[in-house]
Amino acid sequence: MRLLVVCWKLLRAVLHAVGGWCTIRFRFPRMSPDAQAREVERWSRRMLEIFGISLAVQGTPPAQGPVLLIVNHISWLDILTIHAARHVRFVAKSNIKGWPVIGSLSTGAGTLYIERERRRDAMRLVHHMAEALRGGDMIAVFPEGTTGDGRTLLPFHANLLQAAISAGAPVQPAALRFALRSSGETSLAPAYVGDETLLESVWRTLSAPPLTAYVRFGDPQDSQGRDRRAWALALHAEVQALQALTLAGAASTSGSSLS
Repeated sequence: MRLLVVCWKLLRAVLHAVGGWCTIRFRFPRMSPDAQAREVERWSRRMLEIFGISLAVQGTPPAQGPVLLIVNHISWLDILTIHAARHVRFVAKSNIKGWPVIGSLSTGAGTLYIERERRRDAMRLVHHMAEALRGGDMIAVFPEGTTGDGRTLLPFHANLLQAAISAGAPVQPAALRFALRSSGETSLAPAYVGDETLLESVWRTLSAPPLTAYVRFGDPQDSQGRDRRAWALALHAEVQALQALTLAGAASTSGSSLS
């Protein structure tokens, strides 16, 4: 019976992803940027619901750009979770662009791509990000550069902070945590670390008990006069503090259940 439930969830997720692809392919060209953003948020909330994950938003998401959002990285679910709370443009590895369906969804959501194998591509991306921030965009990055297990925060890379400094845009830290809905204890089910395949991580998430995705937004910080390396260290400590605050639970939660 459990296997049938998991397979049913997976089928619904695939159908929802295909529906999202159709929306981007046929409806997005006729929609305003604001309408596109609302559709991405709606689609992301629905996908979390299919996976049996409720969303708890703590703090205040960015209302408008320019802003650079700094978030810890745990899982392939991270982008979905942030998009369900507030649509922003993410920075992601360039190979995602070529993935069937997922690549189209990512591109349609406004993702900026980086070729991590090319050191100079970071300079191109920083320039592109700065221009987008000057244009009023909201952009999110994972400064750890890779996923962690959700318990330990990896060191932050400072390079992409230069985009906010160059554009004079604020940086807003945020923290993610996935927890068992029944107890509030941190769940490792969505973690996507090491040599594990995406399918293995997806299957484990689908098989897990009901989860809550916590996203806690901190206060925006002015970029004027900042040194990016010192700022990266300070933001690392801030995200750690925000992660700890998600443990406070429902008393400070202003989110809504999606399942």
